[in-house]
Amino acid sequence: MQVPLYQAKAEFFRMLGHPVRIRVLELLQGGPVAVRDLLTEIEIEPSSLSQQLAVLRRAGIVVSIREGSTVSYALAGGDVAELLRAARRILTELLAGQNELLAELRQADLPLPVPQGGTGRA
Repeated sequence: MQVPLYQAKAEFFRMLGHPVRIRVLELLQGGPVAVRDLLTEIEIEPSSLSQQLAVLRRAGIVVSIREGSTVSYALAGGDVAELLRAARRILTELLAGQNELLAELRQADLPLPVPQGGTGRA
């Protein structure tokens, strides 16, 4: 039985749903990066990075490249980088909307001016 497209999409986004995986993908946008450099940049345990790279590799999002004793990773295609750029644009718009709402809330918290020249009673 074939998985419905919406379910496949949900699984794809679930696979991306880990901060370390997102950070790895961001770092790989500029080209292949050695595992040792990923470890330095992300500052996690080697075993944790290895687990996250394995998830991305099994999903076909990244590929490993061995040169002598150095293992590097690279994006398997440009679509993931495009997806990350789209996510950044969406988040920028969402956060800008939140800043506008926050400014409105702060403005609403300011005390109303008291009318000059009386108590307001007739």
